[in-house]
Amino acid sequence: MDEKIRVLLVDDHAIVRQGLIALLEMRPEIEVIGEAADGVEAVEQALLLEPDVILMDLKMPRKNGIDATRDIIKQRPDARILILSSFNDDVQIVESISAGALGYLLKDAKLTELVAGIRGVYARKMPLDPIVARQLMVNLSRQQAKPRLAELLTPRELEILPLIVRGMSNREIGERLNIATRTVGTHIGNMIHKGQVENRVQLSMLAVQQGLATLSPNE
Repeated sequence: MDEKIRVLLVDDHAIVRQGLIALLEMRPEIEVIGEAADGVEAVEQALLLEPDVILMDLKMPRKNGIDATRDIIKQRPDARILILSSFNDDVQIVESISAGALGYLLKDAKLTELVAGIRGVYARKMPLDPIVARQLMVNLSRQQAKPRLAELLTPRELEILPLIVRGMSNREIGERLNIATRTVGTHIGNMIHKGQVENRVQLSMLAVQQGLATLSPNE
């Protein structure tokens, strides 16, 4: 990777931020361009610096990470946010993904896992801690029955769906299928509506839960 991934680090503990900065700056492909100590600062810095990836804590003063994520996505829909938290309960995970986060890792992740997560979010893939992924699947299975995507989606939408799960961007999907990027976006919007979900991450998890795709990177 020629260009560095520009990261905004959000955590209310200065010692945690300092430790993460020291670790991440050992990696030549990553540059920490800013810090925020709470959700309010996170929103301000995200809009000011326009980082490639925002590494977001959840429990913070003034504004928590979920609300900050939601506010950032409202103003910068293309923002890439990776949650890094010590919480692995269903409510926090589901709310984070619903707010627009592209990934969720636990704070006991190894440096290699964290770097892979940052790179994954940068590529608009879905880096999820295995524990988090399992809990998301369990949560989906407990919810009121969702529509069967296989019965509702068009052949083209069923062709696009596994490419979303693999983390491909709209542009990459368009190039793969030889269709316009805007057309891909329209198809994805229709799928989100048909699946009664809030975003492409939830759509991806629903596709996996219904056996229409797999999270395996070797698919």
